[in-house]
Amino acid sequence: MAGALPVAAAGPGAHGDHGAAAAPGTAAPDDSSLVMVLDSSGSMADDDGTGRTRMETARRAVGTVVDGLPDHYPTGLRVYGADHSRGCADTRLVRPVQPLDRAAVKQAVAAVRPRGDTPIGLSLQEAAKDLPGPADGAMGTRTILLISDGEDNCGTPQPCEVAEQLGKEGAGLRIDTVGFQVKGRAREQLECIAAAGNGRYYDAPDAKALARQLQRASQLSADGYRFRGKRVEGAATGDRAPLLAPGQYLDTIGPGEKRYYAVDLDAVSTADFSATAVPQPGAAVDTFDALRTSLEYGTDSFCATNTERFYQKEGATPLTSAVARIPAPEGTRVCDRAGRYRLVVERESKKGSDDARWPLELVHGVEAPLKKGVTPAASEPEYGVGGRSAALPSGDPRDARGGTGFNDAEELGRGVWRDRILPSQTLWYKVPVGWGQQVRYDVEFANEPTVEQASSYSYGATQLFTPGRFPVGGGGEFTSTAVYSGRPAAIRMGSVPVSWTNRYEFRPTVQPVHTGGEFYISVTLGARAAEIAENPQIGVVLRVSVLGDERAGPEYGAPALGKKTGDGADKRGNSPSAADSDGTGGAGWTGIAAAAGAGAVVVVIAGLVFVRSRRRAATQTTRGSA
Repeated sequence: MAGALPVAAAGPGAHGDHGAAAAPGTAAPDDSSLVMVLDSSGSMADDDGTGRTRMETARRAVGTVVDGLPDHYPTGLRVYGADHSRGCADTRLVRPVQPLDRAAVKQAVAAVRPRGDTPIGLSLQEAAKDLPGPADGAMGTRTILLISDGEDNCGTPQPCEVAEQLGKEGAGLRIDTVGFQVKGRAREQLECIAAAGNGRYYDAPDAKALARQLQRASQLSADGYRFRGKRVEGAATGDRAPLLAPGQYLDTIGPGEKRYYAVDLDAVSTADFSATAVPQPGAAVDTFDALRTSLEYGTDSFCATNTERFYQKEGATPLTSAVARIPAPEGTRVCDRAGRYRLVVERESKKGSDDARWPLELVHGVEAPLKKGVTPAASEPEYGVGGRSAALPSGDPRDARGGTGFNDAEELGRGVWRDRILPSQTLWYKVPVGWGQQVRYDVEFANEPTVEQASSYSYGATQLFTPGRFPVGGGGEFTSTAVYSGRPAAIRMGSVPVSWTNRYEFRPTVQPVHTGGEFYISVTLGARAAEIAENPQIGVVLRVSVLGDERAGPEYGAPALGKKTGDGADKRGNSPSAADSDGTGGAGWTGIAAAAGAGAVVVVIAGLVFVRSRRRAATQTTRGSA
């Protein structure tokens, strides 16, 4: 696509391909790892209400987990209370963390017999040592998955204190806990461990719930964000900022911290900067926790700023903020000058939010000006035919598998696509869009069977990003979130047409849409969906269209190119109506097809004020000082 930003090439393949070789600067899939910590104390010999012991049920659930993990995913198993009738040092690694051998893990857990005490704190300390550290500073998710039917009865070390200490030691560690038939103090302790350890607590009142929640937690670990970039360390002050050339970089950022970077810019090119913070999925955040990017010049010239917030407190998701230096045509402002600029990335966190350092993926791109004598086409500030009422593809959906982030986003063409999503998960897709074209899509969350006494609600969300990773809001035409309670829910989203001159518009829904290339779509399901849906994963359908004829370039009067694959068929050359109907993989799809014509039903909860995520009203942009 003409006009794409000159950033680093795409990352490794889709996140199901854990055997793929990693490109330079990419965190290989095996930089992530998992160790399960299984309660083998005496209470696990109790009947779980089905005639089986809790340990027998746990063995079956662990078997289901390893069957669902990707081939070769580094996985280990630690137990406590299995070797002695009494003793607070009774914890043992029965299967080291190494490329997954499903049969070996099942054999190891089959040999465990419940017997002794519950030294959870010590087991967490040892489990952190079991996980291999990232190679060469690469970033991955290292997960401790604790399965317990009770609380620690040893006292020292205190489990919550251990989890808090481990959670602060570095980016990438999370502790998820699954409470099997627990209540009262035991549940409170497991909830505390997960919150302090950057993870989530999953409640499992019965055998089915145990298998379901273990699958969710383990798969969330295996499907962690695939990072790409060269390691860099931002400075605490502008005078020590490292100099960045155009490209992609990796850093980390702590709560309340500012990171400074330097860039050298000429007087005529557009410079784009984006920062993506990737906290552990579902980690504790406040509604107004924020990631802010700013661009400064000289000692007191403030050129641009953008603030992005979570606008929900169910749990953390990736958060991207971006700014641009766009020289004015007359070039008379301070921030139009050639020279050294400072890029500032700032993280705001409320008390009680996740204290861990977050991985930070930075992209710096430069767009050359048009050649002399070229007159650009007029700006395209209106949605036009791509508005809320645009007709989108219909028919049966075909399978797609969203990526873990920008770097392995799944490419989609025009058509109807289906996928499966976990609570707390964000899936990523990309759609090629050329000059004069606009992307328009719907996201529909499936009608799901719900667990008994499910009274909670969660949310579904989507965000659209430009090739430079700028978030594009709905501008009053679209809303990026919908309440989700297990019934069908739909979100509509789209962009204005791509025009070079859009960069001179002030509306944040228009200004970023100024170059063709791959537009990114993220789809998120809230963490509380784990309390609602009976299936481990939840069905999601995307209806994608790219409207308008693609122009040969950004200039006025540029001819339309011939019809491309994306105009009438998908990327594989199939027509939009050629679709299969298998491969649901346990996700619920009832109600999606019936809702296709008018859009799925959005559940409305009386009295609920649902604040739109990535609200554009919170964005401020100043493109230069006089």
